[in-house]
Amino acid sequence: MKRTLNVVFVMLVFMIQASSQETIQKNAFEVSVEGEGQAIFYFPGFSIGGSIFQETIQQLDIKGQNHIFTFAGFDGLKPIDMPWYPTIKAEIKTYIQEQNLEHIIIIGHSMGGNLALDLAMDLPDKVSDLVIIDALPCMREVMMPGVPAEALQYESPYNQQVLDMKEEAFKGYANTMASNMTKDSVGMTKILDWILKADRKTYVYGYTDLLKIDARPGLEKIKANCLILVAPEPFGEAMVLKNINSQYQQLATKSVKVAPKSRHFIMYDNLPWMVNEINLHLNGAD
Repeated sequence: MKRTLNVVFVMLVFMIQASSQETIQKNAFEVSVEGEGQAIFYFPGFSIGGSIFQETIQQLDIKGQNHIFTFAGFDGLKPIDMPWYPTIKAEIKTYIQEQNLEHIIIIGHSMGGNLALDLAMDLPDKVSDLVIIDALPCMREVMMPGVPAEALQYESPYNQQVLDMKEEAFKGYANTMASNMTKDSVGMTKILDWILKADRKTYVYGYTDLLKIDARPGLEKIKANCLILVAPEPFGEAMVLKNINSQYQQLATKSVKVAPKSRHFIMYDNLPWMVNEINLHLNGAD
């Protein structure tokens, strides 16, 4: 009898959890919604699926209504027409209006950090807290100093070269990318799988969109409390902090923390540290 009651209890818990989960499909993204309470958006980086945040969510103190995003062209989702990034941003703003969301917490890694900044600038009264994980407002300024956004076009020799790569050549290219982003072998394999799974045109042209972004003008519009987590490797803490302090100069309310012994994917290289810093920030103790 006791065994039967235990089975029934487990089934009821599963049914309650399942009933609180929903997958919403939009043109430019898919979002998994789970839980109740304050809205927490999770934006993954370029080419990465939203499932990268699973362990983070499990370990965070704060519990709310999680909105876990995956973007078009990645992790098995259908691609969309270009421009890619501006379309995603516009549709997320519409999604916020449709869902009537307020006091949103946004946790964004890399490109997801760019989206978080853009939304906090455009909707300053809707976003209450930001956690930016290793993202710069203008990546182009570091990678291609002095090159204006208008100089970057979808049709370019480099883009065409990547589009034309045979599968084995692209796998080697992707493996180099993944190995530079984390020291964790399991994480490296996951990143590689996501890159290889990506729609090739989205991967190439979407990256051009990212290089065009410059969120520095307008950072002063952000009202949200902002935690910026940065990875010191492979360039060194001094150089990383120089770029962070320069590019985030106009952001009024911010706290910058450097992740020990981490590369770009801090959630793979030092998850306990990352979770602790986010918990402190969201609990008002950072």
